[in-house]
Amino acid sequence: MKITFLGATKTVTGSNFLVEGAGKKFLVDCGLFQGKATEELENQEPFEYDINSIDFMLLTHAHIDHSGRIPKLYKEGFRKNIIATKATCDLCSIMLPDSGHIQEMEIEWTNKKRKRKGEEPLEPLYTAEEAARSLELFRAVKYDEVIEIDENIHVRFNDAGHMLGSASIEVWINENGKEEKIVFSGDLGNNDIPLLSEPTMIEDTDYLIMESTYGSRLHMRNDDKAEMFLDIVSETLERGGTVVIPSFAVGRTQEILFEINKLKDKRDDEDFRKKYEELMKVPVYVDSPLAISATEVFEDNMDLFDEETQKYISEGNNPLEFPGLKFTRTVEESKALNESDESCIIISASGMCDVGRIKHHLKHNIWNPLNTILFVGYQAPGTLGYSIVNGAKKVKIFGEEMAVNAQIEYIEGYSGHADQEGLLNFIYSFIKKPKHIFLIHGEPESQDVLKNKIIETTNLPVTIPSFGETYEITDERVSLVGKYRRDTKESNKFTRVAIIDRLNGLKEKIDNMQDLIKEDSTENTIQNSELDSLAAKIRDLQNQITRIVKK
Repeated sequence: MKITFLGATKTVTGSNFLVEGAGKKFLVDCGLFQGKATEELENQEPFEYDINSIDFMLLTHAHIDHSGRIPKLYKEGFRKNIIATKATCDLCSIMLPDSGHIQEMEIEWTNKKRKRKGEEPLEPLYTAEEAARSLELFRAVKYDEVIEIDENIHVRFNDAGHMLGSASIEVWINENGKEEKIVFSGDLGNNDIPLLSEPTMIEDTDYLIMESTYGSRLHMRNDDKAEMFLDIVSETLERGGTVVIPSFAVGRTQEILFEINKLKDKRDDEDFRKKYEELMKVPVYVDSPLAISATEVFEDNMDLFDEETQKYISEGNNPLEFPGLKFTRTVEESKALNESDESCIIISASGMCDVGRIKHHLKHNIWNPLNTILFVGYQAPGTLGYSIVNGAKKVKIFGEEMAVNAQIEYIEGYSGHADQEGLLNFIYSFIKKPKHIFLIHGEPESQDVLKNKIIETTNLPVTIPSFGETYEITDERVSLVGKYRRDTKESNKFTRVAIIDRLNGLKEKIDNMQDLIKEDSTENTIQNSELDSLAAKIRDLQNQITRIVKK
């Protein structure tokens, strides 16, 4: 049996794994790379395997970093079954065409620039129509049922608690008269995510492929999160501002709606009650067609909610509705939000601020100190959201430089991913522990910390695979047997993009330094001797850049 790691290796996007065993080849996930320019370029590259040789795919959940290249597979000829839970199939039916629409819009913008330069137009990665057609391949299964692929391969989907329909997948492979079991954790959820059940603990496995997004961090508890949310909103409304929440359309938006609805039951003191009543007086807008459609999918799959939510529903309540909640579907309705002076809460996608209506809301609100931009999810390096959360004083939105004057807040407790404690508990829960653990879907620092913690507490062997590495499992031994390598032409292309990425980073640092000098012009906290030294270093850097350009 072999496993090749072709995405989500030492990064958090692009999940894609090739498994070979019992005479079959199958994929687990096929997601988009998102964030850094160097990573997004991966989406355009050919798949590292012969598509016609793949027998089927298992999909852990609908998030685009796990499902977003499925239409590309379809476009290039893949016609085999994609097996996922019903809720995942339902969500992909809205998310993948939406992704295709984004691909078309982005390439249209790119081609306008190429046309002005006299260059040939490019095709989108895939279209909304191609994405819609790829849905024909999906086959829905239920949690906890053992599915027979053939006599030698069986699978079972377990609730991963990360988003509606998300799964950890058990795979049994019988090869050469011996059965081995692999567990793909998928993205594991927090134990206290609103609406959703806790991740299912699995009793045994031989090998574990596990996510590590928050392998080095612990989350805030749920009660603290709710109170912090209310405090931030209340303070903003008191000064007449608007709260803009960049939120992932699927999962996080629905959790926030539920959290707002349930705040009244959290505490009974007078101060809390006053803040809650103020919150209920202002409109809460969900301004994302995708989020609205996803909320409808959530309402159609309420049987998957946790016991507390099921009880709430049985009492005649809808956990995703409350007074003041308004859905804005049209572009005109969205624009009207930024033309109004009323205080409100705007929940809009995308959660990392890279695409969608949220960019318009940031453009109209981020410069105003009365407003608050409240982040409630992970921000990948290289995204606009990452820059804002990490203290950028100016950002570019639609090519226009904007001052970041709004209050910036980040409530980590809303993360849909398990923290270090949750990840370790997932390992500890195995009665029969895995013989080997592979850590994927995490930044290098998080992975290194988690690897050391696992070894320290369990003494189990842990590997952090690199992109393209193939590991063979034979006689309970795990061996690195190969590594995919791009040819020289491809390598040069990636080197060029890496240089551009670094130049952009350098430009951002220079802009920040310029802002610091300007701000200090009245305060005079930087000494003249320091300014002289800085000026000399800048001249030296200028000379070096000039020499490089001339060469």
